[in-house]
Amino acid sequence: MDILSADFVISNTKVEKCPQDGLPEYAFIGRSNVGKSSLINMLTKKTKLAMTSSTPGKTLLINHFLINKQWYLVDLPGYGYASRGKKAVEKIQKIIEDYILMREKMTCLFLLIDIRLEAQKIDLEFMEWLGENGIPFAIIFTKADKLTISQAKNNVNTYLKKLTEQWEELPKYFVSSAEKRQGRNEILDYIDEINKSL
Repeated sequence: MDILSADFVISNTKVEKCPQDGLPEYAFIGRSNVGKSSLINMLTKKTKLAMTSSTPGKTLLINHFLINKQWYLVDLPGYGYASRGKKAVEKIQKIIEDYILMREKMTCLFLLIDIRLEAQKIDLEFMEWLGENGIPFAIIFTKADKLTISQAKNNVNTYLKKLTEQWEELPKYFVSSAEKRQGRNEILDYIDEINKSL
């Protein structure tokens, strides 16, 4: 699939204010500074569609982008900000949970993981929560350009091995680099495949 149009539609904090046109939604989420905005910009070939920042936690809203007039790419707030106060963290958590649990049109959640890091407790717990709630998700390992091909492969295999401690069946996963446009076709083809099956 190629992306011919990507238009910003709405930002909000309440799931009931999300678009009501019934189109499928693919949401992107990850810990702060995982490279989510860069990945979204790479997928859509628009350099400033999602705002990138060296300051983690710029996305505090649910952002809907209409892709090819057929489906929504949804940029969700990140989680796990160490620098935010308890109240702010709880507010962000509620926005995320309400969207994931209540948004019927969310077809797949893409969970972004920094390929350079060992499996983080916060991500594993988040995946466990997704599993407990029957939420369909896939993993996107980001920043693959920061490692050699063999290092990236080793890190992914180590991560998947860790997941087998919790999961009988592993989620679909992709390896990506926003810098090198790696993983773009695979991710978009996967979305296309799901759209065709709906």
